Amino acid sequence: MNPAAAKRVPSKQPIRCPWPGDDPLYVAYHDEEWGVPEYDDRALFEKLILDGFQAGLSWITILRKRDNFRKAFDNFDPKKIARYNDRKIAALMNDAGIVRNRAKIEGAVRSAQAYLAIMEEGPGFSKLLWSFVGGQPKINQFKGRGDLPAATPESIAMSKELAKRGFKFVGPTIVYAFMQATGMVNDHLVTCHCHKALAKPKRTAKAK
Repeated sequence: MNPAAAKRVPSKQPIRCPWPGDDPLYVAYHDEEWGVPEYDDRALFEKLILDGFQAGLSWITILRKRDNFRKAFDNFDPKKIARYNDRKIAALMNDAGIVRNRAKIEGAVRSAQAYLAIMEEGPGFSKLLWSFVGGQPKINQFKGRGDLPAATPESIAMSKELAKRGFKFVGPTIVYAFMQATGMVNDHLVTCHCHKALAKPKRTAKAK
C-alpha cells in the first residue's frame, strides 16, 4: 500500500469540560491546574486573592494577567502585602498589568493580614480551609455544566469563617470557585478526562 495514499487519521483530542474552549492558555490551565488538590498555604492564599480579583470578571481575564499580578504583589508574599501602605496602593492603581480596583487591592491587604493571624495561631491556612471538606477532595458526579452549583453549604460555611477572620471578597460564590480550582471539590464533568484521574484517593491535608 502506498503510504501517501493511506488515510490520515487526525490525532484524537481528549474530552474536556466545555469552558476552556480552544484557548491554549485556558486548556492548559484546565488540564494541569483546575481541580488538582492544593495543600500549600501560600499557593492557596494566592489563589484566593486572585479569585477575589475575578469578582465581576471572567477567570481567563485574571489568568492572562496572573504573571503581572505575581510581579506587582511581590509573588503574593503575605508578609509583604500586609505592610502595603497608601503609596504602594497608589502604585498598584497605576499598574495597567493588573485589575486596577482600589477595593480589591485594599481587600488583598486586609486578607494578607488575616492570613498572617491564622498562621500565627495555627494549625495553618491549608488545614483550616481543607477542614470544610473533611481534609480530602469531595468527588462530584456532574454530567453537564448546568449541574454545577454556584455555592454549597461548605462554601457558605467557609465564606462566613473567612469573613469573620477579616478576609475580603470571599462571598460563597467566589469561595466555591476557589474550592473547585484548588481541588477541594472535583467538579470536572464525568465525561472529562480529568475527572477520573483526579477521583483517585490521594492524600489528606496535614498540618504544616
